[in-house]
Amino acid sequence: MVKLVPIKNRLFIESSYFNQGIANSLQDIYLREQALNRLLQALNHLPLAYSLIVYDGFRPLQVQQVLFDQIKLEITKKYPSWNMQQIEEETLKYVAFPSMDSQYPAPHLTGGAIDLTLGDAKGNPLDLGTAFDETSAQSATAYFESHLAENTEALNNRRILFHSMTNVGFHNYEEEWWHYDFGNVTWARKSKLPNAIYGPIIANIKKHELKEYRYK
Repeated sequence: MVKLVPIKNRLFIESSYFNQGIANSLQDIYLREQALNRLLQALNHLPLAYSLIVYDGFRPLQVQQVLFDQIKLEITKKYPSWNMQQIEEETLKYVAFPSMDSQYPAPHLTGGAIDLTLGDAKGNPLDLGTAFDETSAQSATAYFESHLAENTEALNNRRILFHSMTNVGFHNYEEEWWHYDFGNVTWARKSKLPNAIYGPIIANIKKHELKEYRYK
């Protein structure tokens, strides 16, 4: 089994869901060791003036459920005339169903998914066009590729982030410029591989700290 390891060293950490006060969120951010090594390699593909700021990695099931419920409610309020099927389809564009099914677990439950952005050398976030976790059409990674004049700075920054991550083996989720996968089922399917490297993780969280975990 590939162990979880905390993200430290040359990366800036901004644990988004801990900062929001979500129950059972983690103060530290964890990834599978191989995924973290790839992330460190991605730094070598960045110009020296840039950094990576990590918002989320391994995500406990309880947090995945909270986020799913929150975004579903947001979509419901945003589109009051939509039926339940439309709401659920739109919700699933921005957050995975909180599944521990070994055949298709939610990507973040495996420790092989990461949410991040591009920063300057001091760790200040740059303009990527939308806020992290924003549920809008502009959040799609390639949005500015077809809206070239709308925000050229965000267009360039998304390209820099995308190439630094994909050059070391990550795959991007097309609806979210900030989300990248390595080793999980989503990554395996995009890589045309029969099996994922990582399955779901069951974690024991106390006071926002990872006390113990096991592989399902």
